[in-house]
Amino acid sequence: MEKEKKQYTKGSKGGGDFRGNSNVKKSFEKKPFEKKRFTEKASDAGDFDGGNSDVHDEPMSGNIIIGRNAVRELLKSGASVDKILVSGREGSIVALVAEARKAGIPVVNTDQRQLDKVSGGENHQGIAAYAAEKEYCSVEDILAIAHERGEKPLVVVCDSVEDPHNLGAIIRTAECAGAHGVIIPKRRACGLTQAVAKASAGALVHMAVAKVSNIASTIDELKEAGVWCFAAEAGGDLYYETDFRCACAIVLGGEDSGVSRLVREKCDYTVSIPMYGKVNSMNVSAAAAVLICHASAMQRK
Repeated sequence: MEKEKKQYTKGSKGGGDFRGNSNVKKSFEKKPFEKKRFTEKASDAGDFDGGNSDVHDEPMSGNIIIGRNAVRELLKSGASVDKILVSGREGSIVALVAEARKAGIPVVNTDQRQLDKVSGGENHQGIAAYAAEKEYCSVEDILAIAHERGEKPLVVVCDSVEDPHNLGAIIRTAECAGAHGVIIPKRRACGLTQAVAKASAGALVHMAVAKVSNIASTIDELKEAGVWCFAAEAGGDLYYETDFRCACAIVLGGEDSGVSRLVREKCDYTVSIPMYGKVNSMNVSAAAAVLICHASAMQRK
C-alpha cells in the first residue's frame, strides 16, 4: 500500500490533527467523555417503512418494552431506545409515534404476528420498544477518549451488522484490543440488545458505542477529524502489508452485503484478508478480530 499519509513519530500523542492537517477541527480535544442520550433532528427520525426489514426475530427479553403506557413512560424517561415497532396507527399510538420521531427514534411498521412474537405472547397493545442495554455516546466522545489516553484513535465502524452475536463479538474484540469506540448505524442493523451484551462477555460495559443516522456521513466526520478509514472488503491491499500506524477506523460490512458501495468509496483504503481455503470469506466477527488486533499492535510499535 502506498504510504502517502503522514505517519506519527514515536511518542506522539493522540490529538486533533490526526491526519497531519492543520485545518482539522479540534472541538473534541478538551471535551470529556460523558454518557449521553443519542439524539437527532426530527427530520432524521425513522418513519414507517411499510415493512419489517429492521425487525429482528428476538423473543421477549428484559430490553423489550411492550404496551402503550410502558412505552410512553420509556420515552418520558429519556433512556436510549433503539427502535419502536407498531402495528397500525390508531388511538394513542399516533401520539407515541410522533414523540418517538421527535426524539429521532426509528419507528417500524410491522404486523400483529411479529409483535406477538417479540412480546412473547403478552398483550402488547400494538406497540413495542427495543430499549438499549446502555447509553449511546457520540463520535466526538470516542475521539475524546483517545485524546485523554494520549493514544491514536482506533475506531471500529459496523456498516449494517445485523446479527447480535456478531456485534457482541466485535465489541468484545474491540475492547480487548484497546479500541476507543464502536460506531453502529441507526437503521437496518442490530442495536445494543441483551443478546449483544451477552455475546460481548461483559465488554459492552467498558466500550463506548455511538449510534449514527448515516455511516457515510460519519466517515466524512472521522476523516475531517484526522482519522484514516480502512474498509474491510475483497480486492483491497493485503492487511499485513498495510500501515495502520496512524489514527484509524476499521470499517466492517454486513453479514450478507459487506461494506456498502458509498461507504467503501468514502474510505481512504480498502484492505483484505487473503483466503487460502475453499470458503471465500470469514464471518464478520472473525475478520474483525484479525484486523482490529493487527491494527492495534501496529499502533503500539
